[in-house]
Amino acid sequence: MKKYSVFIVACLLLLASCNNKPNIQYSVDKFYDLEILRYNVPGFEDLSLQQKTLVYYLSEAALQGRDILFDQNGRYNLRIRRTLEALYQSDYYQALLSEQRATGDGEAVLLEKYLKRVWFSNGIHHHYGNDKFLPEFSQEWFVDACASAGVSYDEAILPVMFDPAVMPKRTTQADGEDLVLGSAGNYYGEGVTQAEAEAWYEQHKDTTDEPLWIGLNSQLCKDSTGAIYERVYRIGGLYGAALEKVNYWLEKALSVAENDEQREAIAHMIEFNRTGDLRSFNAYCIAWVKDLQSRVDYVNGFTETYTDPLGITGTWESMVNFKDIEATRRTEIISANAQWFEDHSTTDPMYKKEEVKGVSAKVITAAMLAGDCYPATPIGINLPNANWIRKSYGSKSVTIDNLVQAYNEAAKGNGFNEEFMVDDAIRVLYEKYGAICDNLHTDLHECVGHGSGKLMPGVNKDALKEHASTIEETRADLFALYFLGDHKLVELGLMPDDKDAYHAIYYQQMMNGLMTQLVRIEPGKDIEEAHMRNRQLIAAWVYDHCEHNEMEIIEREGKHYLQINDYEGVRRIVGDMLAEIQRVTSEGDYAAAKALVETYAVKVDPELHQEMLARYAELHLAPYKGFVNPVYTPVTNRDGEITDVTIDYTEGYIEQHLRYSRDYSNLPDIN
Repeated sequence: MKKYSVFIVACLLLLASCNNKPNIQYSVDKFYDLEILRYNVPGFEDLSLQQKTLVYYLSEAALQGRDILFDQNGRYNLRIRRTLEALYQSDYYQALLSEQRATGDGEAVLLEKYLKRVWFSNGIHHHYGNDKFLPEFSQEWFVDACASAGVSYDEAILPVMFDPAVMPKRTTQADGEDLVLGSAGNYYGEGVTQAEAEAWYEQHKDTTDEPLWIGLNSQLCKDSTGAIYERVYRIGGLYGAALEKVNYWLEKALSVAENDEQREAIAHMIEFNRTGDLRSFNAYCIAWVKDLQSRVDYVNGFTETYTDPLGITGTWESMVNFKDIEATRRTEIISANAQWFEDHSTTDPMYKKEEVKGVSAKVITAAMLAGDCYPATPIGINLPNANWIRKSYGSKSVTIDNLVQAYNEAAKGNGFNEEFMVDDAIRVLYEKYGAICDNLHTDLHECVGHGSGKLMPGVNKDALKEHASTIEETRADLFALYFLGDHKLVELGLMPDDKDAYHAIYYQQMMNGLMTQLVRIEPGKDIEEAHMRNRQLIAAWVYDHCEHNEMEIIEREGKHYLQINDYEGVRRIVGDMLAEIQRVTSEGDYAAAKALVETYAVKVDPELHQEMLARYAELHLAPYKGFVNPVYTPVTNRDGEITDVTIDYTEGYIEQHLRYSRDYSNLPDIN
């Protein structure tokens, strides 16, 4: 394959981001620890009419599943959201809000902030930290306001909203606690325990060579006799009203699909939503992986399992996208060399794949975000999650370039690096190579990291239980970090020929894992979220294994900084850790996984934590970012045929969520 220099790749990315770029304001709103951004969709105008129409239909299918995630995140979320929205839109409340906005103070202002937070988190628990956030207005005021506005509500929501002891965690990973009973997520019915759920999954697990993902699309419940049974997500079953609307738009998408492979994948998804049959889901995954020619692509359905405390049931998510053809050259180079990366990793040969199949990688432009991808979203995706499909048919890996661009635009000149990086030398290095390294880190993580290695015969995909997500993200990150320091990337034209270039990402990742990600944690809290645990696990394990002062935390004028003295030494330790994490994964060593997570990934230094929070507060930044979507509008002729699809970026955050609740509210309050 022809080599493309990093300069050329960077220029292609720049050109791609500039084409048809509207003059949009990236930052839309800021409240609590959250900032709302817009994202540009460069190249949409250049798509064919068929492709634009496909994007529109798939976007409508994505938005129709919105209520599903709210309900999965907590059985009271829909009732709470709808009550808040009814009160918010009442004449009584709007008059009160208008009065209080002049001073920026008052209960009505606080309710607006709380509602915006509920929208962002798709429920009443923090989208990343899992802790319940409490209203800053009182229960008494809320009850009186509802009465004055003529808004009825279910009294059961009051303790759920206002009592800190009721459903305090969306997903708990606390050692020694019943993870099912201790989690507010609605993946299990009332009274189902962790032991009962695990016993049911063990009894029903599929041990064939092409296993069904038992539990992916169902809620485990307990009947009057105490027996456990499934409520399957399907039309006619749980979430059926929403899935019926999803299928309506998928049927329309089927009519404008780009090719037979894409039609086959969409047809299997329609069947899966109709029946809930996991065989249809496997067929969809295989067909979706095989579809490599379509410009427009999508994720739609029950996908990631991070929020289920047992890591089995998928949350609803969707992302509609299309390929950035020029920027994809970078990921195609990585994908074409997947076998080389596998062969040269530090893992034991017995855990390596003899033949890496079908690692399809591309850079995409996100066109619509929904479910667990909205408002907060990943910047890279690698699917499907079933190991046997990945092994036999391959996987798709994507880097979402226009979202990365939006983050970068919003971060310009915010003072973060000046405050937390140890000296000018590393700041200059990160400014020079940070964007290149960040993109390559995501590419390697998604393209080859997740697809690397293999399970040993007889090892079940669920062997690591509640720690599976943390260990898997750790494995992919380590794979990416190790090879970012390899000269192979220079040979492939992906990294500049500067031996220090990879230092930028090593410093950023270790600083984040040890120190700066703590700004996302409330004082006194442990780390719960899988990706945050992964980052601290890597940085803390590496730090603990620095026997020759390769890396240290220094103090200067009362502030602590990370200092890396030997980057090659740190890379060797990263390689050692990669070998161990792959062993744990391949052997399904639950005891070792648990020990690693509990030793390195959960607890934080309270004094360092307080320092990070104080220094970050001085910058007046929001540690979490999310997005508003563009609005697509079909243009039709007299016969009702679509002749064009327009895109608009002007809808505000509040306006968008109120519209979504009006147009895509498909589920009853109680499930």
